[in-house]
Amino acid sequence: MQIQDLPYPDPGVPDARSGPRLLWWLFRNQLGGQLKALSWGLLHFASVSALPFCVGVAIQAVVDRSGSRLALAGGLMVLCCAGNALGDTFLHRAAITNWITAASRVQQLLARKAALLGSALTRRVAAGEVVAVSTGDVEKIGWFVEAVSRFTAAALTIALVCGGLVVYEPALGIVVALGLPALALAVLPLLPRATQRADVQREKAGRATELASDTVAGLRVLRGIGGEELFLDRYRAASQEVRHAAVRSARMWSLISAIQVLLPGLLLIAVVWYGVHLAQDGRIGVGALVTVYSSVMILTYPLRHFEEIAMAYSFSRPSAQRTARVLSLERATDTGGSRPAEVPSGDLCDPATGLLAPAGMLTAVVCGDPDAAGRLAERLGGHPSEQSPSVLLGGVPLDELPLDCARTAVLVQDKDPVLLSGTLRDLLDVPSSGTVGTDAALSAARCDDVLAALVQGSVGAEDPLDARLTERGRSLSGGQRQRLALARSLVTDPDVLVLDEPTSAVDSHTEARIAQGLRDLRAKRTTVVFTSSPLLLDRADRVVFLHEGTAAAAGTHRDLLASEPRYRAVVTRETEDEDAPARRTVLAADDVPHRLEEIEETA
Repeated sequence: MQIQDLPYPDPGVPDARSGPRLLWWLFRNQLGGQLKALSWGLLHFASVSALPFCVGVAIQAVVDRSGSRLALAGGLMVLCCAGNALGDTFLHRAAITNWITAASRVQQLLARKAALLGSALTRRVAAGEVVAVSTGDVEKIGWFVEAVSRFTAAALTIALVCGGLVVYEPALGIVVALGLPALALAVLPLLPRATQRADVQREKAGRATELASDTVAGLRVLRGIGGEELFLDRYRAASQEVRHAAVRSARMWSLISAIQVLLPGLLLIAVVWYGVHLAQDGRIGVGALVTVYSSVMILTYPLRHFEEIAMAYSFSRPSAQRTARVLSLERATDTGGSRPAEVPSGDLCDPATGLLAPAGMLTAVVCGDPDAAGRLAERLGGHPSEQSPSVLLGGVPLDELPLDCARTAVLVQDKDPVLLSGTLRDLLDVPSSGTVGTDAALSAARCDDVLAALVQGSVGAEDPLDARLTERGRSLSGGQRQRLALARSLVTDPDVLVLDEPTSAVDSHTEARIAQGLRDLRAKRTTVVFTSSPLLLDRADRVVFLHEGTAAAAGTHRDLLASEPRYRAVVTRETEDEDAPARRTVLAADDVPHRLEEIEETA
């Protein structure tokens, strides 16, 4: 795999049982690139390490006044320099390729997992952690995966040079062969503490990223309530904690680096001292002494890769652990699908709560607990919890349908839908049945003033569909964003449309018109609306009241107002005793249609 071939046609199925297993899986899946980097690394390190032998041969040839051996040494040095340049160039190319391809594979896996889980992802993992995994963590994982091949080449080179020195000059070669492994293993006692400090730093950095993400997402609300400075102070405190943790981690790594410089220096002094005594005794020649001395100096270069691989693993292990935790999340349904890829038709039923949404009808659901309503909406979209059975559509469990088929059958609009940046035309360019046009959807969602505001705020956009939206529609009000999101859902025209509080930020005049537009446009189509607004409830064909996780009552809005005190308490925010006079209940039920007519006439 080359960089120009990215993205992968299929990134594969990762081994997400643990962080180390994920790293090993990534290494195995780019074995060809690793072998290529290993080959170029061996050429590079071997060429660098062979230079001392060439220098030693040249010096000994000068001492012996041998022109032929001096010419041979010069030719060998030219070959070593050429091999060094060639190996270093292509090692860097192969290493960067391995780094980028590994990081890209992880990013594709994360993107695929996010698409698979949908809105359930941020309910299981904090948004800040997802951001941290998909940005900083993938780089550290790629760093370790590509560093393995360079470390292996360096280790093999050191072993070969030590063996060559033992054969070439046994007296000094044995000292080097015993000293170098001791140098490489000397920092092992410090690695657990360095790894622990790196883990603390990454944990604090993830918390700071999550806090920053949440603060930016709710910046407008924070400014409205005067809490901006409070959250900024919290982020400053979290940032200082990250800085202190980074300094503590850097101190440990600087100590390891110092040891990696100090100990080879001591070994070099020992070799020179012992070699001088051997040369004075006539046991070795001057060329041999220079060769061993130069070899020890050169070997400090591949020896640095021992420190790098330790650092890369220390930083990548927690990153891989977090990535594996995200990749191990599963949609609590059969993602492969055990039934044919055909969309079933019929009633929508949730066995856990007893909710029934008849086919072709507008069903409103009233639930006093907004969190419970959100969980139910998630289940209706095909994401049941492990404890809850699957929702049935036409008697067919959604988890037995292929994922694409289930998403075609049911569309869930969250309470806080996301609008991506781009033009309005791009926003409404979604997979759809083709039955509902853009104009009809915008009209039903009552987006006339939204279109006017977008045209006014976009320079040179005569067609409202060419007007640009900022990220998440921050330039629009909450009600305007809700209506655009509703229009996008209506354009999709799914068999079953589930809306969670689609008009919570809309004024009553607009809400009444949206209720009528939604009813008209979705005629003979199954629609489920989670709401407590009387304006929407009165337009529903059927209202289901959920109490303590079960469907406690069902009927029309006016019937439930008259017969169900708990329903009336949720919808009308009534705080009086449930035995209030029946006259008030009847008036409340009779007033709703008249108020709706007054609102429509005023609008």
